[in-house]
Amino acid sequence: MKALRFLSAGLLAITFLNSMAQHDTRTPTQVLVKTARLLDVRSGKFIENAAVLIDDDRIKEVGAAVEVQAHAQREAKVIDLGHAALLPGLIDCHTHLMARFADTPDGYLLGLATKSQAFRALEGAADARLTLNAGFTTVRDVENEGSGYADVALREAINQGLVEGPRMEVATRAIAAVGQYNPFGVSSDLADFPTGAQMVSGVDEARRAVREQIGHGADIIKVYADWAHPTLTVDEMHVVVEEAHKAGLKVAAHATTREGIRNAIDAGVDSIEHGRGADRELMQEMKDKGVFLVPTVGAIDEFVEKHKNDPMTPEQRKRIDAVLASTYQEIELAKSVGVKIAAGFDPSREGRHGKNAEELAAMVKRGLTPMEAIQAATVNAAELLGWPNRVGSIEAGKFADLIAVDGNPLADITVLEQVKWVMKGGEVVKDEERK
Repeated sequence: MKALRFLSAGLLAITFLNSMAQHDTRTPTQVLVKTARLLDVRSGKFIENAAVLIDDDRIKEVGAAVEVQAHAQREAKVIDLGHAALLPGLIDCHTHLMARFADTPDGYLLGLATKSQAFRALEGAADARLTLNAGFTTVRDVENEGSGYADVALREAINQGLVEGPRMEVATRAIAAVGQYNPFGVSSDLADFPTGAQMVSGVDEARRAVREQIGHGADIIKVYADWAHPTLTVDEMHVVVEEAHKAGLKVAAHATTREGIRNAIDAGVDSIEHGRGADRELMQEMKDKGVFLVPTVGAIDEFVEKHKNDPMTPEQRKRIDAVLASTYQEIELAKSVGVKIAAGFDPSREGRHGKNAEELAAMVKRGLTPMEAIQAATVNAAELLGWPNRVGSIEAGKFADLIAVDGNPLADITVLEQVKWVMKGGEVVKDEERK
């Protein structure tokens, strides 16, 4: 009987505790972030002596510190950033977190031959952390460069809190024409050698590829409209767009030739990646159809700087100069016509991940104002991702993704290359003042 009474008392206690837990309606402790100035990326103006009130992982209120603080809970945790400038977490619309290839002619091929998909995923996790610490709290990863569906696994690991990294939209394998993407020069005897993209030939194979990638977890679809010359046909890309749009996914097109860009636009893609073959006519059509440009010009600047003293033939130098000039022309045309620009850095090797803000400086160098470059990495990028209500600005209801820098990014865009404090979803993930 004593045992029964003891068991009964225990059950009553458990029932009581469960009941208390179910009826515990206490609001979680809030976080109040105070700063000398906060950049409103829509108006392009600073709010002086500002504050952000955060509930859990979302922004509850933004405005003058004296007003916002009055609405905070008494026990709210206060983070005072002092004289720092506060911005929304930045967004990179053209990353390759799985890409750490040696900067040699055969680096891509050797990477596919010597690195397992598991190792590639671990490299991606390292690159994800570097990218997040650089202040980029969201990325659009436009192809995992031959690592199967490791980017899907990385996205899920980040979402589950297993590794630190930005919010991710992933394109998985990408789709290219047979024989028209990396790696090149592989022996024909090695029929099963891994490829950097899913190779297709014909409308049926293109349709099947996009369906497979969606089935395996793709958030977006990437196509190669060209390489050295136009490759996928309009019909092949059209079925990709058709299948993707049916599933509510967007399509990004690598395109660097006029005809490749023309074909991609005609097929109905949502963004042109690189786009250095676009002229005014094509830019106007992009504007009319709402097609974004992701110019990826920072990688060109880095390449030119790295190889500026290399011995070259006059023809090689002429080609490099032509590519460099085309990057200035495309930004100028896009701005003058009114094409929406989203920032994308296109890193592909060790040492380049985490340098994403160099893209913003490269765009300013080509004629964008610092505010326009910031908008390319915030509100414009959020719109391209299809996440305008989640990220891209410091507004009530959005994720509490915030970064802080010393200095004024509207006067010197390069201060964004030295982010001192990062918050993602209400959690501080970097704080240089409190290392």
